[in-house]
Amino acid sequence: MRVTLFGASGLLGQELANELSGEQLTALSSKDADLRDRARVRQVILDSRPDWILLSAAYTDVDGCESNRDQAFAVNCEGAVNVAQAASEAGSRLLFLSTDYVFDGTKRSPYETSDARNPTSVYGESKARAEERLLGIVPEVCIARTSWLFGHGGRCFPATILKLASSRPEISVVNDQRGSPTFARDLAAALVRLCRASAKGIVHVTNSGKCTWYEFATEIVRVLGMPTKVKPVTTAEFPRPARRPAYSVLSPDSLRAYNIHMPEWQDALRRYLAGTPAAAFVVQ
Repeated sequence: MRVTLFGASGLLGQELANELSGEQLTALSSKDADLRDRARVRQVILDSRPDWILLSAAYTDVDGCESNRDQAFAVNCEGAVNVAQAASEAGSRLLFLSTDYVFDGTKRSPYETSDARNPTSVYGESKARAEERLLGIVPEVCIARTSWLFGHGGRCFPATILKLASSRPEISVVNDQRGSPTFARDLAAALVRLCRASAKGIVHVTNSGKCTWYEFATEIVRVLGMPTKVKPVTTAEFPRPARRPAYSVLSPDSLRAYNIHMPEWQDALRRYLAGTPAAAFVVQ
């Protein structure tokens, strides 16, 4: 399988590159191909003529997107359109990474792929508009929505909690946002399986189970036996520029239709922690 990967240096991209190491892989970072450069994007796709294009590159600074709307849309929407147009020209299949932030978080049951998009942040809006446009350009595109990504090789929630907990007797964590933590390694494996299954349409891909950020943090310190106390707080007590969905659990039904079952997030967290260097447990 010939694969061209955009976003190879990111948290997920690194795991995808490892998962695809036995394939004919063209792995590109933003330095190799800026999504906003239509000519460059077209060139690398026509040169590699891949069976599949995996688009995991994105502007993912959720709060930064609020003050940089033009950049968010230039990368996350127009950049994705550039890839889709070149994919159509080259006859390549496209898998696009999207997010739970396309929803407003007002449901209290897992979001289905058929639920209406209603983003409440610039980041979510840029991804939602990209989904809509890609479906028009490449009808057989596979849109893989995920949530609460964590992993090695970049910033993520568990790494932040580890550093805070190593230097403070108590940390405060939001307890009124609920979602599904997703390990980049598990996500990468599932995405490659989707490609091999010629998946199309929207698929929700997260680790199994759900929790709040407070429950996630509590499990981190519990597994490691750290003495740090985790205090639950409300979103209102820790206001951020971008509004987060209060509930963004994604239904696994679309993924199970391909006979793919993701491990529980607690299991994924234990494997993440087992592979985390000792240096992560001290303040940098």
